Amino acid sequence: MYGGKILFAQLMEFLPWTTFARTVVRYGGDRYVKSLRCSEHFRIMAFAQLTYRESIRDIEACLSAQAAKLYHMGLRAPVRRTTLQDANELRDWRIYADFAQVLIRQARKLYAKEAMPGEIAEAIYALDSTTIDLCLSLFPWAPFRLRKAAVKMHTLLDLRGAIPSFIHISEGKLHDVNVLDLLLPEAGAIYVMDRGYVDYERLHTLHLAGSFFVIRAKSNVDLRRLSSGPVNRTTGVICDQTVILQSAYARPRFPAQLRRIRYLDPESGKALVFLTNQFTLSPKIICDLYKARWQIELFFKWIKQHLRIKRFYGTSENAVKSQIWIAVAVYVLIAIVKKRLNLDASLHTLLQIFSVTIFEKIPISEAFLSLTPDQKSQNVPNQLNLFAF
Repeated sequence: MYGGKILFAQLMEFLPWTTFARTVVRYGGDRYVKSLRCSEHFRIMAFAQLTYRESIRDIEACLSAQAAKLYHMGLRAPVRRTTLQDANELRDWRIYADFAQVLIRQARKLYAKEAMPGEIAEAIYALDSTTIDLCLSLFPWAPFRLRKAAVKMHTLLDLRGAIPSFIHISEGKLHDVNVLDLLLPEAGAIYVMDRGYVDYERLHTLHLAGSFFVIRAKSNVDLRRLSSGPVNRTTGVICDQTVILQSAYARPRFPAQLRRIRYLDPESGKALVFLTNQFTLSPKIICDLYKARWQIELFFKWIKQHLRIKRFYGTSENAVKSQIWIAVAVYVLIAIVKKRLNLDASLHTLLQIFSVTIFEKIPISEAFLSLTPDQKSQNVPNQLNLFAF
């Protein structure tokens, strides 16, 4: 019979707590704190994410029911609602943002050898954002529309493993294209984006940095064809052309040549036009790269459905950002645990089993031994590649 640590404590052991402690010191997170240090605050919020707690009152009630196991969770005292509320309001959200970035770097190394279309060796990223709706009367610091508040979660997703490499949380009013100013372009990397990021001056900045981009063209783009390359129409590629921007506004902002690829989507029957500064890959691979961009949509869908980033435990900007960053940290933690333990289970299965066995004294790997192959794969529509086999 296993007499070791509870499952929650085993999960927490995968976290680099020494690095977390240095991050806390950097921002003075535990200065003048008498109870509920930042490490305990993180553990409680991670518990809330893993077990789908709806409110601070819900968190307090559940942990009070397991008072004998709080010590094994790394908590020194019973959790009080007011203390947790104060921690959400006062603990600097940058502590959890920096710590999540540490976990992201670990996860990206673990998933660095994941296969991509065309066996491309370079890094491939998808850039997009999702809007999280809020109540304007409760969140007046995040105005979005006349009677509505919102925050945006801008994400650069590493498609080699579906790991977010960059996240910026802003007010809902910030236009997506402005996030390009916050990125540090990576030479040789490929950035895949939708039409909302068409800004030729910013795209030219990526081009000058040695980065590549694949982006859907707007319908009113004015281009002049310079030459055409051969295509295999059986792959859905209609044309592969070298072009330049024609309009007096766009041409000075992107004076270099571009590649235009027109593709007929066999599923929807729509003709899609892509612009890229990548001239060496085949046109079909360029189209496949844009199709892989759908992974970021699935990432947003999964974290909204399975983690707590739509209902918040506090109403201040600090509380909202702390909760979102801790949710990201939990997502990446699960990815790390899955890879290091070679767990043959989908995202849905991992979260469901962790939620009901969090206080059990069983090794993590044994929690999945009784699953049938069908239960492990959980053939859920639109499953993230990171968690599907």
